Amino acid sequence: MNITLKVWRQKNADAPGALVEYNVAGVVPEMSFLEMLDALNERLVAEGQDPVAFDSDCREGICGMCDLVIDGQAHGPDKEATTCQLHMRRYRDGDVVTVEPFRAKAFPIVKDLCVDRSAFDRVQAAGGFVSINTGNAVDGNAILIPHDEAEKAMDAAACIGCGACVAACPNASAMLFVAAKVSQYALLPQGRPEREKRVLAMREAMDQEGFGHCTNEYECEAACPKGIKVSNIARLNREYLRAALTSD
Repeated sequence: MNITLKVWRQKNADAPGALVEYNVAGVVPEMSFLEMLDALNERLVAEGQDPVAFDSDCREGICGMCDLVIDGQAHGPDKEATTCQLHMRRYRDGDVVTVEPFRAKAFPIVKDLCVDRSAFDRVQAAGGFVSINTGNAVDGNAILIPHDEAEKAMDAAACIGCGACVAACPNASAMLFVAAKVSQYALLPQGRPEREKRVLAMREAMDQEGFGHCTNEYECEAACPKGIKVSNIARLNREYLRAALTSD
């Protein structure tokens, strides 16, 4: 099938950008969306043109690198899936598809569809590590953790830091990302000794990076490829209030 792409092209953060139209022929339903972009780039290189820059790594929905907005939706139309998990069987012959980078002040454009998401790294680094000496692996039943709490912690830890929550939020808020990272530690006894320090530092770092405020639009949960729930944001707010009231 033939697909018409309208792709955002921009040489760097300071250069003006625009949508450029390309026709991609010979697309087969089994192709992933990124494989279709690979086919386009192979043609552009063969023609002596600059290929479209986009990020990807694992192509298995794990790394969170494939940060594309497809027809206005972060990662595309499939629910709880990354861009690399989106396949061309979703489209029909002759479809016109618009591909843009994530749009957020804290995610400046590097080139074309690539954005700098190192703000997430700095926010997470501000939270620090679990500093207690855990030693060797202990028996699984040595620290008793209620099943429900363990499941909630694991669900929060599933966050891959892709930034879809920021791209989908009308305020470009990073609350869901920060909430997931805070929750995965706050729910488990190993992370509780530093819970106050962690949440205060991460909230401050988030604000310093220029992310917007949460106004409960719930777009973040809808766009998250790992299904992280907004209930984690409520937990983040409780953790922050608790830390603000008890810290010196």
